[in-house]
Amino acid sequence: MTSGPEPAALAWAANAVRPGAKIQSVRGMREGGNPWRLRLSHRGTETEAVLKTASAPDGFATELAALRLAELRGLPAPRIIAVDETGASAGTYAVVETVVPGHSRIPTVGTPGRLAAIGAAAAGLHGTPMAATAELPLRTRPIPATDFAAERRAGTDRTTPLLDAAQAFVDGLARPAGDTVLVHGDLWQGNIMWAGDVVTGLLDWDMAGVGHPGVDLSSVRLDAALMFGSDAAGAVRAAWEDTRGRPADDVPYWDAVAALNQPGDLATFAPVMHDQGRTDLTGHLLNERRDAFLRAALAELGFER
Repeated sequence: MTSGPEPAALAWAANAVRPGAKIQSVRGMREGGNPWRLRLSHRGTETEAVLKTASAPDGFATELAALRLAELRGLPAPRIIAVDETGASAGTYAVVETVVPGHSRIPTVGTPGRLAAIGAAAAGLHGTPMAATAELPLRTRPIPATDFAAERRAGTDRTTPLLDAAQAFVDGLARPAGDTVLVHGDLWQGNIMWAGDVVTGLLDWDMAGVGHPGVDLSSVRLDAALMFGSDAAGAVRAAWEDTRGRPADDVPYWDAVAALNQPGDLATFAPVMHDQGRTDLTGHLLNERRDAFLRAALAELGFER
């Protein structure tokens, strides 16, 4: 662990899982930190759970609302064991969740089965139209917690002529209309748990909301292109369409939105990908793949430089 949860949070989590349980081990699950996988024992029986803490209520409330909806709909996700929504018990906002079996390691080759499973998992979220709520607000881009376009305009993030020209073009387009559905908001392979090529669960719902299905579909198409090359994105789309039983709408627009809401230099994200086993991915390679994905979307949208 780079740092551990507060002792009060650990004590609260252990009691929430099973009164009298004792913490046997704590393992940071994201680059050695939050969330933490707990191994507990009680009268000779061992069990596991995941403790997530948050310092602010907004993303925490979103995660809880999304997980409750996921359970209601039978979606593959952790189930809530207990919640401290006030911070009174643990000194921070905290939730204890079930452990999703499998792993989130990303292979160097995207098999057809894996790519199909990614597209099908995204499609599984998008079956029921729903309106935005306070806890699940409207999302118009993936990774809504950060506006990378605004950071580039402010000069606080690197930019390139391609990114600037593409952003100006996309900003001039009308956002596609249509029914809004549940979207995960940060759907990439690092937030997907696997057993072989089978998806066992989707993690980290703090950026969830409602929006066009393209918010998630293009997010995982871009992720597949970054991890495996541009051809992988087509297989993800095909699986989404096969699962939903209809063509995906406005894919070039949402592809461009997904590519533009990334750091100007994807070397910023490389450590997160390295943490999932893809130490072969350099910032240079990621930037090349992102730009190729963006150019393909712009060409379909009729952009000319």
